[in-house]
Amino acid sequence: MPEPLAGALATATAAWPGPAAAGVVSEAGVEASSGPVERAFPWASVTKLLVALACLVAWEEETVDMDDAVGPPGSTLAHLLAHASGLPFEGTQPIAPAGRRRIYSNTGLELAAHHLEARSGIHFGDYLRTGVLDPLAMNATSLEGSPAHGAIGPLVDLMALAGELVRPTLVSGTTLRTATSVAWPGLAGVLPGFGRQDPCDWGLGPEIRDHKSPHWTGTRNSPSTFGHFGQSGALLWVDPDAGVALAALSGTTFGPWAVAAWPALSDAVISHWTAPPAAPGPAQPA
Repeated sequence: MPEPLAGALATATAAWPGPAAAGVVSEAGVEASSGPVERAFPWASVTKLLVALACLVAWEEETVDMDDAVGPPGSTLAHLLAHASGLPFEGTQPIAPAGRRRIYSNTGLELAAHHLEARSGIHFGDYLRTGVLDPLAMNATSLEGSPAHGAIGPLVDLMALAGELVRPTLVSGTTLRTATSVAWPGLAGVLPGFGRQDPCDWGLGPEIRDHKSPHWTGTRNSPSTFGHFGQSGALLWVDPDAGVALAALSGTTFGPWAVAAWPALSDAVISHWTAPPAAPGPAQPA
């Protein structure tokens, strides 16, 4: 475990306004962590990454198709996952035509989960357990309530999800690349907590950083960085260019503290991860 990286996590999260745990993951596994990694926290909207991954698994199994008609007229499963269906934050009455605006919608993700349930004949929570949570050994995570924001679990499980998104095992690399590429490029929208973004890029579940400003990731994150954050104070991003992911859970709900703290921690992680190795010291006499 690289001590400078672990130290950066500990220093950053110690300054957060409540209990928190954070970890860094690469293709090799967990690189560093800090805080109560076994303590369960609510994930809030980071739950949407679980829903998206379950839908990707079902897509590869041919249980669902991204072109399935779901939601308002003209909307598909892909529209729902990409917040491009025209549905509002909550409610089933569309406020825009499908594919025209990026409107962040809890209802859209709930409909996606219900569609998977209807097509598979398996309760969504059970499908999520057998298709995603159990294979990734996320044994302490549960879905309690809405598929849009109801997951609860510890950092060790969130880091397992991060590892899957760094190097997929449940779906192919091609499928994950499709899900983390921009769906319906050029759509403007509002990134909750960070204001209007034009464009407001999103994949099939994960938000894509691109060149958004302000943003919850750091200035050192590449435009290809993808992930999600939640109003509970949870976050998960993957930077494919750097080959690293950051996961964090907090006992303090999202607010101004996170707007300042999350980008600072993200920059610290990228800086530590990509820093060149220290030059060797002078040779010692034999």
